[in-house]
Amino acid sequence: MRVLVEGEARGELLVCSEPISPLGEIDPLTGELRTRSLKASISGRILVFPWGRGSTVGSYVLYALKHYGRAPSAIVVVRADPIIATGCVISDIPLAEGIEERDIVELKKYKHAFFNARRGELVAW
Repeated sequence: MRVLVEGEARGELLVCSEPISPLGEIDPLTGELRTRSLKASISGRILVFPWGRGSTVGSYVLYALKHYGRAPSAIVVVRADPIIATGCVISDIPLAEGIEERDIVELKKYKHAFFNARRGELVAW
């Protein structure tokens, strides 16, 4: 994995197999993620998904999540698009890209993870 924003996180794992649009699918006040297939809080969790999609305002949704104390503790994606990358940089949310799409399905089996964005390491159990 390639590290884009350094940091560490340990906690619950939240895996979404579809791309996420922060604007419209994440409530920055509550940290609630609402996609077609998943409804869950991302607050304090290690969030794994393929890539972001949608408006450039999505970067500011990530920033608002951090401001309101509802941000994920880390984000791991297959491919970091500019919206997710910018949002993580301005919000200091650890971010890495390069997980394989097939690994996203495998990670759904696990509940917890440790993420070390300094080394690009994700360990799930």
